[in-house]
Amino acid sequence: MGLAPGRAPLWAVVTLVILGILCVSLAAEAQPSTKVYRIGWLHPGLSRPEPHPSLEAFRQGLHEFGYVEGQNLVIEYRYAEGRDDRLTDLAAELVRLQVDVIVAGGAAAVRAAQHATRTLPIVMAGTADPVAQGFVASLARPGGNTTGLSLLSAELPGKRLELLKETVPQSLRIAVLANPANTTHESYIRNLTGAARALGLQLHVVELRSPDELDATFAAMTRAGADALIVLAEPVLMDSLRGRVADLAATSRLPSMYDWRMYVDAGGFMSYGPSLPDIYRHAATYVDKILKGAKPADLPVEQPTKFEFVINLKAAKALGLTIPPTILFQADEVIQ
Repeated sequence: MGLAPGRAPLWAVVTLVILGILCVSLAAEAQPSTKVYRIGWLHPGLSRPEPHPSLEAFRQGLHEFGYVEGQNLVIEYRYAEGRDDRLTDLAAELVRLQVDVIVAGGAAAVRAAQHATRTLPIVMAGTADPVAQGFVASLARPGGNTTGLSLLSAELPGKRLELLKETVPQSLRIAVLANPANTTHESYIRNLTGAARALGLQLHVVELRSPDELDATFAAMTRAGADALIVLAEPVLMDSLRGRVADLAATSRLPSMYDWRMYVDAGGFMSYGPSLPDIYRHAATYVDKILKGAKPADLPVEQPTKFEFVINLKAAKALGLTIPPTILFQADEVIQ
């Protein structure tokens, strides 16, 4: 039977329909997503006009997953400027903005974010012992709306004290600079007390409550006969003062051990701890998973895998110290 004049064969019609569907599908896939994600950045420290290593690492981590500020991403930055009491209001503001996820730096920020919301996802960007602080039910099964990264901090102060003693074996009385407002410092001091007892050292805890007390605090260390120093870092107070702390430690002739390498970059003597930029870069992984539909309750809390032991030889020379070769061999980086 022949075809009616002007009518295409059935197979040709079917082929055209299929090709049309494929073209529409391919065109849709080629179109960039129009979704703009909104992330809340909640931090207890100071806002800084210059790039900050942890923030830059977080942004880089997001970029690797295809999130670019100004294109498909908006980050709402909220800094408490060193005042914990502001965090609750800032967290509530982020909730009102209906951000997709809150990234909280430090225990105080996590606590404020949880107070503000029990439903909106929260990513901890490095928090000491989140189980003991009640932020998550367990590391493997956090439950609730919070997950992220633990700093594994409780065990580290003793290790820092051991390294300091090996580096400066003549030191016997160690000052510990702590912020009594930081709820984790109590557990750090307990850990240090046990380690000091095992090493035959004496600890002298000196509390710092505000930047105005810094000079008097170092004067108190000198009067107490301290011959070395451990600084218990935290984002509210100590981190924002790291340059002044390093300068005063040098002026006071105190070899000092810090948690983070940014203190050594600011002129401090030595540091041992997790890599903060690595932690914040990894926080971007949690954000990506949550934006793609994962629930915080189903994402295990992870602990740091990268630790840095950094020594500042310039600071050592200013203190008149010679670093033992065994210590230099252990260092991940030696700043000349």
